[in-house]
Amino acid sequence: MKQEIFLYLIGTAGSGKSTLAHTFKQWTNVHGIDSVVVNLDPGAENLPYSPDVDIRDWISLKEIMNDHGLGPNGAQVACADLIAMNMDDVKKSIQSFKTDFVVLDAPGQLELFVFRESGRLIMQTLQPNRSVIGYLIDHVLARTPSGFITQLLLSLTAQYRIGIPQINMLSKADMFTESELDEIISWSKDSGLLETAVSNQKATVYREMSEGILRLIEGFLHHSSIFPVSKEEYLGIDDLYTNIQFIYEGGEDALPD
Repeated sequence: MKQEIFLYLIGTAGSGKSTLAHTFKQWTNVHGIDSVVVNLDPGAENLPYSPDVDIRDWISLKEIMNDHGLGPNGAQVACADLIAMNMDDVKKSIQSFKTDFVVLDAPGQLELFVFRESGRLIMQTLQPNRSVIGYLIDHVLARTPSGFITQLLLSLTAQYRIGIPQINMLSKADMFTESELDEIISWSKDSGLLETAVSNQKATVYREMSEGILRLIEGFLHHSSIFPVSKEEYLGIDDLYTNIQFIYEGGEDALPD
């Protein structure tokens, strides 16, 4: 029996995870593919989609703050561990659906999912063998060469910590001009172009650090191809789907005829 694929959308706060979850869900509906969306953020407000499974049915950030006298940051840490503890119930809810894709909208705080053991426990509980990370590179932070390098470093760190296949995407691509988008994509494909762009920045300690980080991660960049995504006209969703198919279906197209 064919098993569903779990797509975890992660990235820094405001990078567009919830928007992409909604867009991917819409795209699959248009193409006759079954998918469900799972909200893993207990503090989420005003989601652009209606979750099929919602962690807020088990855990509430506001309740954790009130019950334990915690501030927002401390409550988020507590919630991260509580999410892992409730994964068996979440798994049962997901299994009630017969679907091709399970899209998981991770908490907005990247470090809670990547650096705490709870993130790994969540994936081990749900579907460790058919899971993929969709890493969203923030469109604001990627506008400068140095900012782009910091995003690459975060992406590689996530891949190192989590240890499952990862797809990197440049989020909210409709916010760029065509020339800006072309330049950023060229940086991702040619480290020499990125190095030149960094060296052309004003001489500062920040620039020197960026040059050092680039030298450190340069050997890994060929594993970090990037493509743009946007809610506008489903930009890049075909690429996301195709990349997932290559990872788990050997490139076989599962789209209905």
